[in-house]
Amino acid sequence: MAAFLPFRQAGVSGFLHPPRGAGDQGLVLTHGAGGNCRAPLLLAAAEAFSAAGLAVLRCDLPFRQRRPSGPPSPAGAAADRAGLREAVTALRDVAPGRIVLGGQSYGGRQATLLAADEPGLISALLLFSYPLHPPGEPDRLRTEHFPRLRVPALFVQGTADPFGSIAELRAAITLIPAATHLLAIEGAGHDLRRGRFDLATVVATFFDIAASL
Repeated sequence: MAAFLPFRQAGVSGFLHPPRGAGDQGLVLTHGAGGNCRAPLLLAAAEAFSAAGLAVLRCDLPFRQRRPSGPPSPAGAAADRAGLREAVTALRDVAPGRIVLGGQSYGGRQATLLAADEPGLISALLLFSYPLHPPGEPDRLRTEHFPRLRVPALFVQGTADPFGSIAELRAAITLIPAATHLLAIEGAGHDLRRGRFDLATVVATFFDIAASL
C-alpha cells in the first residue's frame, strides 16, 4: 500500500502523506522554480515528517500546474502565493492543529512572502535553500519582507549555495523578529544533493523549534 495518495482539491494538486500515529499537525511543502512536487528532496522530507507524526501535503504551485516545465513568471507570483494559501486551507481538513508552510528555493520564498502578508495563517516556516539573492549578485537581497515575519522559521542551507552563503543568510535572518534557526549543510549546493544532509537532523531541529510555540 502506498505511503502517500494523490491529492486534488480546489486548485490544489499534489500528494498527501498521512501522519503515522494520531498527530493533528500538518506541513505543506512546495518546490523550486525548475522543479515540481515530485522532487526527490520534497519526497524524502515528506516521508520523514509524516513518519514523525505530521500530515504532509507536497503540492505543485499554480505555475507548474499550468505547464510541466519552465520557470515561473514574476507576474504570476501572487497567484502562486494564492495557491499556497489554498493548500494550507485544504490541509486543515486533514490536520486541524498547527500548519507549517515549507518550500524549496522559489517555493520557500513565496511561502515567506505569504506568511509576511497574512499573519496567523500558519504557525512556522521550513525553508530549504532560501534564494537570498541571484547568483553573483549579493546586493540584490530578497529580504524586504523579513521584518514582517512573525512565525518561527528553520532555514536549511548548503555551505556551497550560490544563492546565499551561510554568513550572508545568518546576517539576513537577524531582520526577522520571530525565532529563527539556520541549519548549515556542509558541502551542499542549492539542490542539497551533496554534503552531509541528514533529514533526521532537520526533523529533530524543527521539533525543537516547535516546542517553543
